[in-house]
Amino acid sequence: MFDVSGSDIQWFKTLPSTILPGMKFVPLPRSFYEPSAEEVAPILLGHFLLRNTPEGVCGGPIVEAEAYLSTDAACHAANGETKRNRAMWGAPGFSYVYLIYGYHFCFNAVCRPSGIAEAVLIRAIEPSVGENLMRERRPVPDLKALTSGPAKLCAALDIDRRLDAIDVCDKGSPLFIARNPSIEAYLRERGPTVETTRVGISKAADLPLRFYLEGSPFVSKRVTRARKTFPKSNPPSAS
Repeated sequence: MFDVSGSDIQWFKTLPSTILPGMKFVPLPRSFYEPSAEEVAPILLGHFLLRNTPEGVCGGPIVEAEAYLSTDAACHAANGETKRNRAMWGAPGFSYVYLIYGYHFCFNAVCRPSGIAEAVLIRAIEPSVGENLMRERRPVPDLKALTSGPAKLCAALDIDRRLDAIDVCDKGSPLFIARNPSIEAYLRERGPTVETTRVGISKAADLPLRFYLEGSPFVSKRVTRARKTFPKSNPPSAS
């Protein structure tokens, strides 16, 4: 676990008061990722994606995520195991990082037991911890553009293939997902959760497997007509 210094929360004062000085982050347990990605994606919203670097910690609450399923034509594992997607076939609670368009990276959290390839693509976070570190890596004038997309957040957090197949349930990992101890309050302030179709795919494009928090300014793409839900937010014990 690590602490959040007071300087990291100056900008976050304008957001729901989730991060406090001295807060200690605890990774979500591996059991959190054992269900289907369709179940995991909406309940990941509001929890913290955190990058641990020699310069400090950066990241923030997840506000948009997409599920990719073993029976899904748009899933990278649809045609079997390859060197690229091998992490998806492994144990739940590990990262799957892939390259797109030759220079952008995307981060996913692997779900389901070994041998069943599913994952949740993290599409957007609120940059509430270590904003200065993220801005150094991705110097954009508009804060809302800093992490409002899967490639954007990977650039800001310095996520690339080096971080493929790492344990996101380990607080010592360079990248992990931590439980938000104020998750219910955060979802009330940033909700409701919108359930809609995924972005930038041609296969299985009609499946409602994208989830985002309507009240967050960092969502990558909004829709005017979508199903709004209030998913259960309590994960298994993180102890």
